[in-house]
Amino acid sequence: MAMTLRLTEDETDALRRRAELENRSMQEVARAAVRDYIERTSKRDLVDRVLDSELPRYAEALDRLGQ
Repeated sequence: MAMTLRLTEDETDALRRRAELENRSMQEVARAAVRDYIERTSKRDLVDRVLDSELPRYAEALDRLGQ
């Protein structure tokens, strides 16, 4: 699926430099960045959900360990 991504001039310059350094296209570098972002935030969201549901269960034990 095609989409248009509007970048600032500075962002475009940085993306161009990165692509040249890696000998890849700007599109390849941008797509990799999107994939990395989604993977990172998905993992963080999962950890946050688990902590939200499990921490209250262990709150008393954690308080005792902190004393």
